[in-house]
Amino acid sequence: MSDCNRQSPRGCGARLSHIARSFAGAALWLAVAGVILLTGIAMLQDRFLYFPDKATQEELVSDSLRAWPNPQDFRGLMAEPDGPVRATAIVFHGNAGHAGHRDYYARALTRLGLRVILAEYPGFGPRSGALGEESLVADAAQTIALARRQFGEPPLLLGESLGAGVAAAATARQQDMIAGLLLITPWDRLEHIAAHHYWWLPTKWMLQDRYDSAANLASFSRPIVVAVAEHDRIVPSPFGIALYEGLAAPKRLMVIREAGHNDWLGRIDQGWWCEAVDFLLGQRR
Repeated sequence: MSDCNRQSPRGCGARLSHIARSFAGAALWLAVAGVILLTGIAMLQDRFLYFPDKATQEELVSDSLRAWPNPQDFRGLMAEPDGPVRATAIVFHGNAGHAGHRDYYARALTRLGLRVILAEYPGFGPRSGALGEESLVADAAQTIALARRQFGEPPLLLGESLGAGVAAAATARQQDMIAGLLLITPWDRLEHIAAHHYWWLPTKWMLQDRYDSAANLASFSRPIVVAVAEHDRIVPSPFGIALYEGLAAPKRLMVIREAGHNDWLGRIDQGWWCEAVDFLLGQRR
């Protein structure tokens, strides 16, 4: 005979009630622990995904790079070509440093007649603001709209690594305002990159930011160049190629031979930039 059967109905009910409360208490503690774990994971994601450097405007501006659109409403740095302007290009940089570290884009692209805006993210350089996909993408959309109003034509977007994800997501919000895209070392979906590096973790459920470039560009029909680094170990080239294969034409895949994620710049020359820009501008409708 069980202990419960030996007891009175009232005693047995009290014991069952105590057991139920114990299980409920354990479930509550598990739920609290889960919330703490997920919060920690979200914080850890930001630590792995965003590496902002802070700097003042005075440290960033120079004779060739000025505050854009103005020092009071700083959103990035702008450089003008010496001759006629063929188009405006907005650069969304990778996940580390700040826009001032990307002056090489301005040097290469102004030689091809492009006005170049090195967009700065919230929380990077001299800008305040929150990190995260929603913050960065919403801000990028505002930058694109402002450039369109100021210069009167859809800009080209250039995104590198994280910046490719930002550019793709901002494009999804306003496709008619984009003339074309140049994506360097991009991924198709951030969750694929996370799963590649941390295959033993449930990364799909851990990521707070998605940066799903494949979905964001599924209906994009303007010219696009996807550039992958052949020996990229951070964003392996198959993920960029998968993005490319899902895109509609006009499109071009450019494989930077012998290059890794962080040294691709040293593997290309001015002719490479010319080829990419000429494709984008030559395909404009």
